[in-house]
Amino acid sequence: MEMKKMFRTGIVLALVALSAVSCVTNRKIAYLQDMKHATQIELENRFEAVISPYDELDVIVTSFDQELARPFNLRSGNSGSGNFSGSGLGYLVDQYGNIEMPILGKIHAEGMTRLQLQEHVKNMLIAGGYINDPYVMVRFRNFKIFVLGSNGGKAITIPEERCTFLQALALAGDLNIYTDRTKIMVVREVEGQMISRYLDPRSSKVFDDPFFMMQQNDFIITRDTGYRNFQQSWSMFGTVFSVLSTMTGLASTYFAVRAYLNSSNNKN
Repeated sequence: MEMKKMFRTGIVLALVALSAVSCVTNRKIAYLQDMKHATQIELENRFEAVISPYDELDVIVTSFDQELARPFNLRSGNSGSGNFSGSGLGYLVDQYGNIEMPILGKIHAEGMTRLQLQEHVKNMLIAGGYINDPYVMVRFRNFKIFVLGSNGGKAITIPEERCTFLQALALAGDLNIYTDRTKIMVVREVEGQMISRYLDPRSSKVFDDPFFMMQQNDFIITRDTGYRNFQQSWSMFGTVFSVLSTMTGLASTYFAVRAYLNSSNNKN
């Protein structure tokens, strides 16, 4: 009887422990837990990525008279000044933040948004008397974000030039249940220095963080909580517990049969 009581107690304790683990896991992985219905949080809708050294850019000049615009666009075989990207007709921003366009020459693009560079090139074309009605389009060719850590390594190409931290996580395939969401690191190069910040997607405060709006070439670095190891240990414990349960059951059966036989012998 004592062994049966111990066996039942073991089952109850195991169920309580499993329930506790499940509850803790849910609290650790749910996104934006403190947000309520109809919550409104203001975002910086005017955010635009700025041009940095080693960015790749498309700069396309058009006009009503295409012959006037043609000399200002890169063509196949254009040797230029060495800032042909090698993967299509684009400009590679050099280490000093410059690009060099045909005829217009060297342009310092670092720190500008693409719209500012568009306007700058347009004004240069008009001021130089080259084109009276130019239309300039600038686009990033390499707006990528890199994800490292517990979810594996991958590079995400952003189809638009505006991406939030949560959008980047979604594009990366979301975080697995083993990821520590309390400290997801975002690493960014700012004025020649690598700056890191920890973001927590479980709280709506993540919207207020200056790194919530992603920039090209940002790194998102994640780490495990240790729950994976705990789960493996729990699985091993479950196996051992199952073996012990089986042995306890066999022992209980053995003692029950033995008691029955002894009782029968005493009666005889």
